[in-house]
Amino acid sequence: MKKPELEQPDLSDFRIDLPDPTTDEQRYQPQAEAPSNPDILPEMIRAAGTRIGVGRAGPRVKTGALLLFQGDHAVTQDALYRDIDQDLLDEFDLFSVQTNITGGKEEYLLRPDFGRQLNDEAKRTITEKCDKRPNIQIAVGDGLSSAAVEANLAQLLPAIQLEAIAAGLTVGTPFHIKYCRVGIMNDIGELLQPDVVILLIGERPGLGRANSLSVYMGYKPEKGKTDADRDVISNIFADGGTNPREAAKSVVQLAVKMRTYQASGVKLKIATQ
Repeated sequence: MKKPELEQPDLSDFRIDLPDPTTDEQRYQPQAEAPSNPDILPEMIRAAGTRIGVGRAGPRVKTGALLLFQGDHAVTQDALYRDIDQDLLDEFDLFSVQTNITGGKEEYLLRPDFGRQLNDEAKRTITEKCDKRPNIQIAVGDGLSSAAVEANLAQLLPAIQLEAIAAGLTVGTPFHIKYCRVGIMNDIGELLQPDVVILLIGERPGLGRANSLSVYMGYKPEKGKTDADRDVISNIFADGGTNPREAAKSVVQLAVKMRTYQASGVKLKIATQ
């Protein structure tokens, strides 16, 4: 016997009568009922960066808090899965190379070891286009947030280059690496033999926060070097993080220190104690 077809509802007039939870007005609005200090709670929510004052509907959070969580989660997904805008790379004349990742973002997430290795074509391209043995070599990696690169590159990269020149350092040809992990610095060091490798890379996005960039640095990185041999300046972003232009000064000062002591990471900390 044939089942009767269900009548489809008319959704032409369907409307969502809830405000956008991602606006500042809604994001920092307490949803807890009868807080003990209602005047201070909004400022606590704004300053904490964590999900407090969300209230409850029975054993669950309220609808507004759930929608904000889902919206922030979508921001992190967008930052992770999309590529850096090609127009931005063209603006700074950054040629692109790729790691050993061949299966897209899914493989990138599952095989971080492949993201630490340049593929053969990348090695040839870098060797052809970049000068060897500069004082500093800058590379830009998408990492876990392309949005972070897009938000900060325009301020950070030129500032690092200018600060380096002012400090009397030679700067190699910068380039972009797709599907990049921090350990790629070792391959760059072996190919170009700079004094210091500087890698600008997108940080793992938090919920609702996808524009935070890190700068990893290492003195003469090579095969076998680990995180213990690197330094990092993290949380670089305007309006709440380390300002990109201030970060550029710190990057170059650290590069000078690395060259002076011929060390980075733990060894640099020991040398400067």
